[in-house]
Order: sequence, then structure tokens, then C-alpha cells
Amino acid sequence: MFESAELGHKIDKATYDKEVPLLREALLDAQMDLAKLAKFPVIILIGGVDGAGRGETVNLLNEWMDPRFVQTHGMGEPSDEEMDRPMMWRFWRELPPKGKIGIFLGSWYTWPVLNRVSGITKVADLDQSLERAKRLEKMLTDEGALILKFWLHLSRDKQEKRLKLLEKDPKTRWRVTDRDWEHYKLYDKFRVVNESVIRHTSTAEAPWTIVEGFDPRYRSLTVGKVILDAIRKRLDEAGKKAAEVHAPPPLPSIDQLDILKTLDLGQKIDKKDFQAELEKYQGKLALLTRNPKFKNITVIAMFEGNDAAGKGGAIRRITGALDARYYNIIPVAAPTEEERAQPYLWRFWRHIPRRGRVTIFDRSWYGRVLVERVEGFCSKADWMRAYSEINDFEGQLVRHKIVVAKFWLTISKDEQLKRFKEREKIGFKRFKITEEDWRNRKKWDEYEHAVCDMVDRTSTEIAPWTLVEANDKNFARIKILKTLCQQIEAAIKKK
Repeated sequence: MFESAELGHKIDKATYDKEVPLLREALLDAQMDLAKLAKFPVIILIGGVDGAGRGETVNLLNEWMDPRFVQTHGMGEPSDEEMDRPMMWRFWRELPPKGKIGIFLGSWYTWPVLNRVSGITKVADLDQSLERAKRLEKMLTDEGALILKFWLHLSRDKQEKRLKLLEKDPKTRWRVTDRDWEHYKLYDKFRVVNESVIRHTSTAEAPWTIVEGFDPRYRSLTVGKVILDAIRKRLDEAGKKAAEVHAPPPLPSIDQLDILKTLDLGQKIDKKDFQAELEKYQGKLALLTRNPKFKNITVIAMFEGNDAAGKGGAIRRITGALDARYYNIIPVAAPTEEERAQPYLWRFWRHIPRRGRVTIFDRSWYGRVLVERVEGFCSKADWMRAYSEINDFEGQLVRHKIVVAKFWLTISKDEQLKRFKEREKIGFKRFKITEEDWRNRKKWDEYEHAVCDMVDRTSTEIAPWTLVEANDKNFARIKILKTLCQQIEAAIKKK
């Protein structure tokens, strides 16, 4: 796999000096067109062996292009803040918006490789990490990102020669560390693991470009030309219509029976029993979140439901038992311009809390398979692939020992109409009812179909949906509190 990158590629100085000005001009033109159109982001990963010129390449790209539209990230040892979240969080928060270029010196491949070479993890762990990386890149490219992955390679002999040359020069001596020489001793192990990584993750959407790194002029021209060619081709394709998805969408059950129709919406709890149960479960939730072991737990509670189903009231009963310093509520509405410039899940990744915290989402990432699907705000391709992207997202949260509590509050069509009319009459509730609520009500059957598909495709063993019968608000609030306590208690017992 690395044979062509060990042939001794070289570019003479005269050729280099002649080509660089033209390349720089073309790169700047492409970069300005990218910023002007702002149709897609460019994500550049720079990987490779120690001494192959990764840092030099990143610095040169910033010199050749306008650094105002380039975001460079050196992804070294994760901080304590980053360790409190799933591994991909640190990369999601650094993704460039549409129209800009993000350069990553170190990437989602770095630590899986290092951990495997050092023996911390097994082959199976590496394979799982690579599958997660592939799914991330597939999702990013489906969202429109251009991903360019460069592997700067050196043979064993040339790595040794390169490190010695850098060490000999007083101006570059600082760049060679004890770690570089330790990695050199493990060259054969690194080569095997690196080849496996490239073989498994060089996909049609995000292929690796292997570049021999010994000669700086050859390395620089090669990387620069590949970037220019890729950006220019994507810009030329910007106006082309995306291919239609021909896979059949989910269809309603042929006997008209679905999961929502099986719920008993007549369940109630009287006022006296409600007060006793509320005190019981709010007290339990308060004690659980103040348990010393809770500092090692993260909780994400997510609420979806019919309009006027009582999400806000249920959330208030939860927060009434929590310390205000350790929870956050994220109300999800139409995306802002900043959020539109990023992949769909970015707006949710950015709010993943640290350990010992609770984050409550009022509406969530399920908007893509609900309102965006029904209202036509996204393409069929977008919402159909969203099911697997959401399952993968929640899988990463659960893998990091995050408690994911998902609640769907359902009410009958008649009960919704009753609540809508009450909201119109009561002054302090009037703000809750909008024209959009009435429009959504006209599509009741379409939303019900979308909800059933959502539950069928995303109620997993690791992150199941809790369907809440919410015609009686008191019954719904107790069921939610009880379920949340059970999930947190189970997580604490595992600590």
C-alpha cells in the first residue's frame, strides 16, 4: 500500500519556484469562491508518520491561503473537559461551517492507532473505532462536506534520516522529541496498524491520498494540487441536483394498527395521589442527583410529543427536584443561520453536558424525522438516512455511559383540540398557541405515521423510547419522573 510513497519522489527547486505562485493564486481564487458561495465546508485531515512534515504542511497551507477562512486544529491529548464527553465531541465542536476550510493536525484516527500500537486496545477495538469513523465521514459527506485525507509517509530508513536531519539543525531541533524516537522504534507496528486504517477507511466519499513526505517540495506541491483540484471540482458541481433516493419509504401498517393506537389514554391519577407520588419521586430524583456517584454520570432527558401534550409541565416537575447549577434546558426551534451552516447533528453535539450534569432537550434531533419529514423541510434522502445517524449518535452517548432518557408524550386528537381552545381563552397561556399548531393539527395522520416509524426505527435496547399516555397530565408527569429515576438509579448501581 505504501510502495508508491517509497520511490524517492522529488521536485527540483526551479520547477517548484515556477509552479508555486500559480498554485497559490489558484488556491486563493478557489478559496474565495468557496467563501462567496458558502455551499459546503472543506475538512482536511493531515496524518502520517513522525517526521514526514505534517506540521510544515499545515503551516504552508495557512501561508498559501487566506487564514481568515481557514480553521486549524491541533488535536493532541484530550483535555479534562473533552474526556467528560464522547470522543467525537471534540471534533464536532471544531467542524468548519459552510464556506470555510478546517484543517485537522491529528484526527479521529490518531488515538485509536496509538492505543492499538501501545497494546492498550485490541484489534476488535480498533475495528470498531474505524467503523465509527467511516460512519461519521459518510454522514458529513451526505451533509455536503468535502473531506480530504492526506497520509504523509516515510520509509523506515528515511524516517530515521529525516529525524536526524531535523535534530542536527539548531532551528528545527526542538521539533524532534523523545516520543518521536520511541515511535521510530515501533515503526513496524505502526506500519501494520496504519495500513489497516487506510485500507478500511479509504472510501469513495472520503479516500486517503498517500504522499511521500521526505522531499518538502514534492510533498507541498502534491498536497496543494490535490486540495485545489478537489475544491474546484466541487464548486463546479455546486448547481447540480442531488440524485433521487429510490429506496421505498416506510408505509403505514396495512391493518391500520400502530404502536400509538395501543396506548391506553384513559389512565388517570387523582389529585391527592398525584401530590403524594410527586413528592415521592421528586424527592428520589433529588437524592439520586446528589448521590456522590452521580458526579461520574451524565444524563440527557429528551422530550418530544404532540403539540399541547404537556412537555413543558413535565420538564418543570423534573427541574423542581434538581440543583439549578447542574442542569441545562435546551429548547429546540428552527435552526439559526449558524446552525444551518453546520451538519444537522452539530447543534445537538454542542450541548452534550459534562459528567455530573443533566441536560434536558425540549424537542430534539428527532425533528428531522418528524416535522422536517412531514413539512418537507428536508429531502426524503435526508430523513431516511437520519434514522441510522440518530441511532449512531445515541450509541456514542450510551457508550460513554450517558443516561439517555427519551420521552414521547401522546394525547388524543380530541384532547388536543380541547387544550388548544383553553390556551386561546386563558391570557397567560395564549402565547403557547400559534398558527403553526393549527396547521400541524391538519396533518395529524401524517405525524402519527412519522412517530410510529420513528419509534420502530430508533427505540433500541440501549436507548429505548418511553411512550407516555398524556391525556391526564398528572399521570404523565409521574410516569416520566418514575422512569427517569429508574434509569439514573440503574446507572448509579453500575458505578
